[in-house]
Amino acid sequence: MEKTKQRIIDAAIILFNTKGFDGTSVRELAKKANVNVGHISYYFDNKAGLQEHLLSSFFDQYVSILEKVYKKMSTYTAKECLLECVEKSMQFHRENRQLARYVYRELTFDSILVREIMSTYLTKEKYYFKAILEKGHKKKEFQVPSVLMAVMQLKSMISTPFLQSQYLAEVWHIMPYETSAVDQYEKVIVKWLEQSVFVEQEQQLERIAL
Repeated sequence: MEKTKQRIIDAAIILFNTKGFDGTSVRELAKKANVNVGHISYYFDNKAGLQEHLLSSFFDQYVSILEKVYKKMSTYTAKECLLECVEKSMQFHRENRQLARYVYRELTFDSILVREIMSTYLTKEKYYFKAILEKGHKKKEFQVPSVLMAVMQLKSMISTPFLQSQYLAEVWHIMPYETSAVDQYEKVIVKWLEQSVFVEQEQQLERIAL
């Protein structure tokens, strides 16, 4: 039964990505997944329920990753926490890159579902990133003129390969769906943190002394 459910999810990711949510019929989903239409109703009630499952399960896993790192703040430095957030987040997105592409594209539309996602999962995402950055700023590990701006920049960089895949491919010649390209892009994020956020050890000692 779980294999049947997963086949429906896999089919939805492919069809919603290529034809859009509105352009995909329940019959097409069933055919692609090699299941009966009744299976979709059984597991997800309807097509909208399937869409809700895709978005909520994606962000539930993603936010859980951030939460686990957040809970290490009492024993890890802010820099260690932030680097782990980037590493684990990009790993999760890389492993679910087709789903990530669909999810981030759906977030650009205004709907009741998207508003619910924003008010729950994305609010938590903001909270965890903000807490880590504030700790780093307080401990003089980070130099950020605006913590909230840094949160926005970091979030944007994580989602860019999936939300702006065509832009990366055509302008920067980075193929975001290739594993090596996502790994390469993760190094770009780390480089940005090193140059714009992290304070060098000598500078950190000077800041503490002041």
